[in-house]
Amino acid sequence: MMAKIKAGLLSLRDLLATAWWIVLVAGLGFAIAFQFVQPAPPNHMVMSSGGESGAYDQFARRYAAILARAGVTLEVRTSAGSLQNLQRLQAGEADIAFIQGGVIAPPADPDSDVDPGLWSLGSVFYEPVWVFYRGSTMTRLSELQGKRVAVGHEGSGIRQLAYTLLEANEVSVGEQLLPLTGLEAAEELQQGRIDAAFLIAAENAPVVQVLLRSPGVKVMSFSQASAYERRYPFLTRLTLPKGVADLVRDFPPEDVRVLAPTANLVARDDLHPALQTLLLQAAREVHGKPGFFQSAGEFPAYMDAMLPLSPEAERFYKSGPPFLQRYLPFWLAVLVDRMIVLLVPIVALLIPLLRVAPALYSWRVRSKVFRCYGELRFLEDDLKNHFDPAKVADYRQRLDALDEEASVLHVPLGFTDLTYTLREHVNLVRNILDKQERST
Repeated sequence: MMAKIKAGLLSLRDLLATAWWIVLVAGLGFAIAFQFVQPAPPNHMVMSSGGESGAYDQFARRYAAILARAGVTLEVRTSAGSLQNLQRLQAGEADIAFIQGGVIAPPADPDSDVDPGLWSLGSVFYEPVWVFYRGSTMTRLSELQGKRVAVGHEGSGIRQLAYTLLEANEVSVGEQLLPLTGLEAAEELQQGRIDAAFLIAAENAPVVQVLLRSPGVKVMSFSQASAYERRYPFLTRLTLPKGVADLVRDFPPEDVRVLAPTANLVARDDLHPALQTLLLQAAREVHGKPGFFQSAGEFPAYMDAMLPLSPEAERFYKSGPPFLQRYLPFWLAVLVDRMIVLLVPIVALLIPLLRVAPALYSWRVRSKVFRCYGELRFLEDDLKNHFDPAKVADYRQRLDALDEEASVLHVPLGFTDLTYTLREHVNLVRNILDKQERST
């Protein structure tokens, strides 16, 4: 039993001694391939959303529920709005955030190589700009000159957009522009304490529905909507159809033209590609349904060029989720994808190497026997051409040593015929020695 174990160990030693360079090459291939393998994605992300109970915050929490199914925790942090979200992204305090279109000015040169440190994952929904007002009919923002207007809190996207649009209409920015938003602004407008209010909210948001039905409150239909769309590429012209809010009472009483930036999903450029894809799948699930202003499947899409589109998002829009993520759980798809990147080059190296290895192994085993044959051939030549009767004892000792070496030579079972053949040839040389001895 011990002899078999010993023979097995020796065979293994021969195999390792033959294949060490294959192991070395494979190891180098592994090390090189490892440089191109993305680290495993983290299972925790931080998302900066918006005001508590606002649309951004509600959508972010729906994202969190979807990502939780994939084993990824999305920590949602409320904020004052798009400007604070942008600051958090730039400071590294958040990995992902909603940013309203127009908050970030697009680069002057679209082909610029300047790296802002942020990627756009695309637009995810329209954010209609509602201008509710009291008094006679208004269709132009310039008519708000001198009136008390709610423009949103400091740090919010609506405040920045309102200032941009009012300044373009030469409406002076002063104390008459008030930091009110949402239901607070709606109440002030209903009570007549302000003249107008800028709001950004979905068409079915409670504050919009309340103001559409409030006596004495009207919604501005932008007569210059096409001009705004041309002048500000981040704005889209939308139409709220007559009676869509209330068919019985015919609210609104006529088609209303509104302007809408898009809400954009913005990520830090160091966010793991697998997490970017997972977020886009969540965005498609949340925002891909039809609505008043959008058709089914319209979002997510790259509609606002304020930031470069993530390469991962570009691939997603062209061909959908990665193949493995369509059929495997997220963690397993990521693991298999990393292993493929790691193993394919190694397998490509090993296939030709392993084809050569058996021949090298056979040569190494046979070389042990061939070494004995070399000495046997030398002894045979010595006997035939330089026989010395005084060295007969030395000749026999050398032959016995070769026979002993052949009998204890450890080779795999598939090569044992070589040792037996060697011993037969040793006996042939013995016969030659016997003949030479008898002839003297």
